Amino acid sequence: MEKRVFIIGHRNPDTDSVVSAAAYAALKQAQGMQYCRAARAGKISPQTEYIFERFGVPIPEYLPDLIPKAAYYVGEPPVTISAEVSVWEALELMHREGHRVLPIVDRNGVYQSMFHYRGFSQYIITHINPHKKSNFPVSIHHLVRLLGAEPITLFNAEEVQMSPIVVAAASFTFFKAHLETGWPEDCLVIVGDRRDIQRHCIEQKVRALILSNGLSLDKELTVLAERNQVSVISSPYDTSSTAMLIIYSTPVGFVGDHTVPLMKLSDPIRKIREPLSRAPSRYLPIGDDAGRVAGLIFEGDLIREPNIEVIMVDHNEPSQAIEGIENYRVLEVIDHHRLGNLSTRYPITFINRVVGATCTIITGLYREQRVPLEKNIASILLCGILADTLALQSTTTTDTDREATEYLASITGLDLKVLGQELQTAANAVNSRPAEELIALDMKEYAEHCAQFSVSQIETDNPASLVSRKEEIIAALEKVCAAKDYLFASLLVTDVTILDSLLFVAGKKSFTDQIRFPLMDERIYSLPGVVSRKKQLMPLLSELVEKAEG
Repeated sequence: MEKRVFIIGHRNPDTDSVVSAAAYAALKQAQGMQYCRAARAGKISPQTEYIFERFGVPIPEYLPDLIPKAAYYVGEPPVTISAEVSVWEALELMHREGHRVLPIVDRNGVYQSMFHYRGFSQYIITHINPHKKSNFPVSIHHLVRLLGAEPITLFNAEEVQMSPIVVAAASFTFFKAHLETGWPEDCLVIVGDRRDIQRHCIEQKVRALILSNGLSLDKELTVLAERNQVSVISSPYDTSSTAMLIIYSTPVGFVGDHTVPLMKLSDPIRKIREPLSRAPSRYLPIGDDAGRVAGLIFEGDLIREPNIEVIMVDHNEPSQAIEGIENYRVLEVIDHHRLGNLSTRYPITFINRVVGATCTIITGLYREQRVPLEKNIASILLCGILADTLALQSTTTTDTDREATEYLASITGLDLKVLGQELQTAANAVNSRPAEELIALDMKEYAEHCAQFSVSQIETDNPASLVSRKEEIIAALEKVCAAKDYLFASLLVTDVTILDSLLFVAGKKSFTDQIRFPLMDERIYSLPGVVSRKKQLMPLLSELVEKAEG
């Protein structure tokens, strides 16, 4: 499959994260990099959904994880063959184009089995037995095409039927007795210029009479063959060559290896390794949900880099990145948060600026690289900045953010005050969501001083409605702590009307005993003037974590 570069924000993405990914992907595509695709690592908030729907921008695709999957290693769709193709044609194709395997598909393109040399050799060994008659699945149509034979009379030519091959090389008396030991109507008889045997075969209504060395049939016997519905064809080859080619005329569907399973594009590589090691040719077919072959994986493919690369936006800490990102090459990081412990095997582009929103940085990149901003992209960038800076009221807001919003407003014609109010109205819809969703919407996970913890944040103009749901919210935070063995889990609820926050906390006693914030209610703390998770709250929490772990 084609190369893809996913531009993606952190887990449980906020508006700035999702908008940054979408806008930066649009910039890359405008520069000719069509393989760059915006993605998101979680559900979006009502505010984010409102922004994308209002301005008609597609929401980035959802990636639950980046755990290595079959789809990330397959190349172009492989050559497949129909089950009706003859073995000879399949072998010719493999030899001519250098294929080691050929997936066999039905008329709808659905995978049936795998054709490979080992499977063919096993078929020959099991079907050619000198001690008994061997039956081969053959159609007269295949025989005519493969032998380049001249058809004299044809009946039921398309039907594939199990037939023994009988060579009329003995005396008439011996041949007659031999033919009568089986079912003449199933037999394919190869004969030369033996008119007595030709007549007897036609009278016995054999399935087909094959004349070797380009011989023809006289008129009388031709009429008899038509009356008895016996197919007669003339092969240009001698008897031995004709007999051999009949074997190779078997439809490849009868020779395919049905033990080779079709794996799915979505299957993780760990699920593929075992069946791949058992596959005779070390190839596995990879299919879509409908069972159509989309690619092949060879054992050696797993040692090369996958056809996926990543650009991280609005985060740089692996603990906040989508699961499985460590398996891929990170090309760029564009962020405005503190530096984490990210390390890469290659040099990368790393842009980290002290601004209130990653969308501000993306806006600057459009201007620096002289790429015109489409109105809809400018609109969502403007929304991203306003959302992440609380309509430019957050302590993280810089002059760069303000200048960027003025620039974007001039392109879009949007009123900043009205737009800010609309975004907040959309954000307030979050209050009615279940507590588990509230916590997961914009959750960031941290690892400091040998401890792990999470800090979620939502913005509202009605924090009282959440205080009334304290038991539900605390129970959900406790569930997070228990599931991940966190030191604590917390939810920062920011009141956008007065720019204060409340902090809901659940965690181990070693941590909660260190908290000295004003207590608003049991396990709810008042944080006057605190609106920024990264700039105001995290330094305070880091100090408490150090004390708890010390």
